[in-house]
Amino acid sequence: MSDHGGRLPLLAADGLEPEQQELHAQIARGPRAAGPFSVVDGDGRLLGPFNALLHSPGVGAPVERLGAALRFSGEIDARTRELVICSVATHWRSDYEWYAHSRLGRSVGLSPAELESVGDGQIPESASPSEVAALRLTLALLRDRTVPVEVYAAAVDHHGAAGVVELCVLVGYYQLLAGVLAAADIPAPVSGDDAQGAQ
Repeated sequence: MSDHGGRLPLLAADGLEPEQQELHAQIARGPRAAGPFSVVDGDGRLLGPFNALLHSPGVGAPVERLGAALRFSGEIDARTRELVICSVATHWRSDYEWYAHSRLGRSVGLSPAELESVGDGQIPESASPSEVAALRLTLALLRDRTVPVEVYAAAVDHHGAAGVVELCVLVGYYQLLAGVLAAADIPAPVSGDDAQGAQ
């Protein structure tokens, strides 16, 4: 699909309502714009889940703020965060989430082998104890929808109660986006290796 909008048309930046314009600016000019993948196309239209959020700015703006808080104001370190998000992308087979967050993962030090392991639904052997605790919590939420006492206790030991709440919200947020991406059938801008973890 040439415009990557899936079932939702990409909204032109110059035809937006005021509430949409504000949301567009928050995303296109905010800290996401400096990341390792583009959030806008050559015409300034938002891509991926961001275009979807623009269609419903009353809901999209609070969702965007939550995502920004998790990405840029959270206490979970960047490697752990991206391991968790890539695990969600794999579970949901979300090509777009894998495309975006495998790139972010590489930018914060995840190796190809670690990404391959997460893409296979596994915990990388090279993961630190705190990363293992976070990933065990993530996989329990994704696969079992219940968290065993020992998994919860290990997560609290490594991340504290506040960190466990943040991890749970992180998992939930990226499942929310994966659902929007799936419903709107929004593809990743590229295929091949970038989508391997979401297959």
